[in-house]
Amino acid sequence: MTLPYISRRTFLQTTAAGIVTAGSGSRLAHAAGVTIGIVYVGPRDDFGWNQAHAVAIKALKSIPGVKAVEEENVPETDACAKSMESMVNLDKANIILGTSFGYFDPFMVDLAKKYAKVEFRHAAPLWDGSKHPKNLGSYFGYLNQAHYVDGVAAGLSTKSNKIGFVAAKPIASVLSNINSVLLGAKKTNPNATVQVIFTGDWSLPVREAEAVNALVDAGCDVITCHVDAPKVVIETAEKRGVKTCGHNASQAPLAPKGFITGAEYKWETIYKQYAALVSKGEKLPNMVSGGYESDMVQNTPFGAGASDAARKAATAAIADLKAKKPIYVGPLKDNKGKVVIDKTYDNLDPFLDKMNYLLEGVVGSIT
Repeated sequence: MTLPYISRRTFLQTTAAGIVTAGSGSRLAHAAGVTIGIVYVGPRDDFGWNQAHAVAIKALKSIPGVKAVEEENVPETDACAKSMESMVNLDKANIILGTSFGYFDPFMVDLAKKYAKVEFRHAAPLWDGSKHPKNLGSYFGYLNQAHYVDGVAAGLSTKSNKIGFVAAKPIASVLSNINSVLLGAKKTNPNATVQVIFTGDWSLPVREAEAVNALVDAGCDVITCHVDAPKVVIETAEKRGVKTCGHNASQAPLAPKGFITGAEYKWETIYKQYAALVSKGEKLPNMVSGGYESDMVQNTPFGAGASDAARKAATAAIADLKAKKPIYVGPLKDNKGKVVIDKTYDNLDPFLDKMNYLLEGVVGSIT
């Protein structure tokens, strides 16, 4: 049963001091008059995608004068538009954040046209300046960089040389994470392979558990994933006695014995930047994206499953990414033998955003 709107809402008044805007190093004593409204498609404590955003909103406590209005479990229907519009009209929100794919079009597009003085930003690279309102935009993090670090650690953690990956759908961002895990693992363990199972959707707990069990039965002794809420994946792997790397947010508490590290978004960097700009009456950028070089992704602190060698190698990999050392160094073939990476690409190169293949060394198929 869906709860009434007002009972699902949480108001958060931030209190502590200081803000660092991304890339500028400038500090803001307070950010009076900033109200951020954010809508989640699931619960804020899902150990996954929604929790990653909620953690960032909580971090806005460091900015006095900022209020955040949150609503969870809002479906990708006109319900999201009603929630956002209420935040604008009742709470006087001047920034609205939509965190689920289906919120963008038509809901956020239409709202941005209706409320021209409110800034709307969506957590996926969907904004197109040629057709979308100027007070609408996108933000995203290159999480594949943190998954590459996972791979580096996993390569030194596997004894079978088989890493399992539970994935939702074979879209470009998911394929990028799978391939980046492989390349990280190959860096520390040339014999490592990645075996992938696609579940077919973002949240299918039963199927996710079945996929983990199938991968472990096939000999995989490190499991990672790209699903909305990795809780079932991590817990199932822990019960099977294998090691894990997380996705989206920290799952370390779910695997006290086998957790190595995990790939996390650092939305805090972007949200603080937005709050700082609005407080100064400055225009928000329509597109914000980046990886380790921009402090927009991070890896979960090492767990008990991480050996000293894995910790050292992963830490070195993070330093390389901050220094913009490329992950994709060609030539590289897909797992059908075709050259798909013919040269070295910068980690933010748009060419990599169109990934539609699995690299040689990944066991599985996108068809």
